[in-house]
Amino acid sequence: MKITLMTLALVGSVALAPLAFAHEGGHGEGRGMKRMFKHKMGVEHLTKDLDLTPEQQAKVQPIVDQAKPQIRAIHEEAMQKTHSVMESTAAQIRPLLTSEQQAKFDAMKQAHMEMMQARKKMRDARSQ
Repeated sequence: MKITLMTLALVGSVALAPLAFAHEGGHGEGRGMKRMFKHKMGVEHLTKDLDLTPEQQAKVQPIVDQAKPQIRAIHEEAMQKTHSVMESTAAQIRPLLTSEQQAKFDAMKQAHMEMMQARKKMRDARSQ
């Protein structure tokens, strides 16, 4: 029974981990992409790293500005797809559990969602 619960916990955490990234724009790949694009691909960094002239900056800025919404849309679509897969995974796992395990599984999922909402509130507060 302990091994079953440990296996369940492991599968649950693995199954729900990507959901964290999907919901919060997470501290994983999503946020990394945002940081990379904002910081590494920002005109300021290109100017500094490549010693761009003002003329080059003026030409580069619209290119960067045009790419940002495209990247944002791709990221949003990926988050939605990830969320869908994770919900499907949870829906397939849950019926395999005992009622006690289901209650714990549901509580874990709820706690995870609350944690994600708290992180979002923290990010929103910091950005104001």
